[in-house]
Amino acid sequence: MRHFDLCVIGSGSGNSIVDDQFSDQQVALVDKGERFGGTCLNAGCIPTKMYVYPADLAASADEAQRVDVTIGDVQADWPAMRDRIFGRIDPISEGGEAWRRSNANVTLFREAAQFTGPKQLLIGDETITADRFVLAAGSRPRIPSLPGMDDPRVLERVHTSDDIMRLDALPASLVIIGGGFVAAEFAHIFTSFGTDVTLLQRSDTLLRREDADVAQAFTEQLAERVNVRLKQTVVGLEYTDRDTVIVESVDPDGIHYDFEAERVLLALGRVPNSGLLNLAATGVTVHDDGLVVVDDHQQTVVKGIFALGDICSPSQLKHVANHEARVVQHNLLHPRRMIAADHRYIPFAVFSHPQVASVGLTEAQAEKARRRYVAVRQDYASVAYGWAMEDQGHFVKLIAEVRTKKLLGAHILGPQASTLIQPLIQAMSFGLDVPSMARGQYWIHPALTEVVENALLALEL
Repeated sequence: MRHFDLCVIGSGSGNSIVDDQFSDQQVALVDKGERFGGTCLNAGCIPTKMYVYPADLAASADEAQRVDVTIGDVQADWPAMRDRIFGRIDPISEGGEAWRRSNANVTLFREAAQFTGPKQLLIGDETITADRFVLAAGSRPRIPSLPGMDDPRVLERVHTSDDIMRLDALPASLVIIGGGFVAAEFAHIFTSFGTDVTLLQRSDTLLRREDADVAQAFTEQLAERVNVRLKQTVVGLEYTDRDTVIVESVDPDGIHYDFEAERVLLALGRVPNSGLLNLAATGVTVHDDGLVVVDDHQQTVVKGIFALGDICSPSQLKHVANHEARVVQHNLLHPRRMIAADHRYIPFAVFSHPQVASVGLTEAQAEKARRRYVAVRQDYASVAYGWAMEDQGHFVKLIAEVRTKKLLGAHILGPQASTLIQPLIQAMSFGLDVPSMARGQYWIHPALTEVVENALLALEL
């Protein structure tokens, strides 16, 4: 039975932990995934944004008419796009794996693993032990159990975010089941390239975790481009002799609907991979939702076993996993001077059309917390760059605490949202109050950032 100083399970953000500082330690790196490098690199953040950018260009053809520009028919070469994107990503994955295999102090295991005892791991047919473990095994798409899913002809046409980007051809029609950020981004991608997209959402709005004003406006604006059907519960799938799939749903009144498409995308969230590791054998505990229980230092209830990323974080964001990996690395190297993770102001963005970015409390959360606050909504169209864009319906919403004059939350709907929000994240993270931020610096005129400046000035503090 081989023994290691450290065992890291997962080759995403967990892989970044092991650097030259661990050169005097024997490390086991375990990942059974089809491709090395984790979800973000192979099937998440990076390839999706490489599709979003051309989708943004394609969608701009319609917007150009508002500013007296006519762009010809949009045509997307899906196979060329797919090959260009994964022709860049796959070599990075393969190169990363080859480099890890070349590390003298790292043993790479590319098989499934399960704990069989305290700090004892069965990998394929071999059992290893280690002084310390890092659980960074990520998550996987949630697959519902629905009538029809056992039909191989249906399964062949049902996809998740793990594989839909590698399709051989652009589908003429697509049904997306779900209403979160994955559904929103793929709805934008495929409809921009000419696919007839129908999005089925169980609740009465898309992006439910967003501030209510943002979620409502986003739902309305996406529905201008995509067939959005709300309050739909999917009850089954059926293959047809037209080589398509019928997705059957029912609304709150009990009325049934049939939606037919060449392909179906399941976008119902992700499940932590904790359930695949038999964590009970080593004493690690999990929440009811499967997230591994960790303390402020990212350590589980078992001393010497840490966790990071999707397996323990409800945020399921790459930048959160990277932050937690840095915390875990420090705490592995300096066990007597451990540091805590900072989860106060976690931002996130939805790269759809329109784009969305958020950080901090929503207005509903501020009310629930009984914070004394003020809120303001500033339209893009209120500033000069917004005039240049002939912008319609996009805005910045800020929420600030009256007593401290500091931001509680920031929510942006519209072009460049993920960039515009960064100075607001910085202000919240470093304790800058609203008056200081608004008047303590220059704001470039007539940049779109003026909509952030004006929103800050409009807060009645």
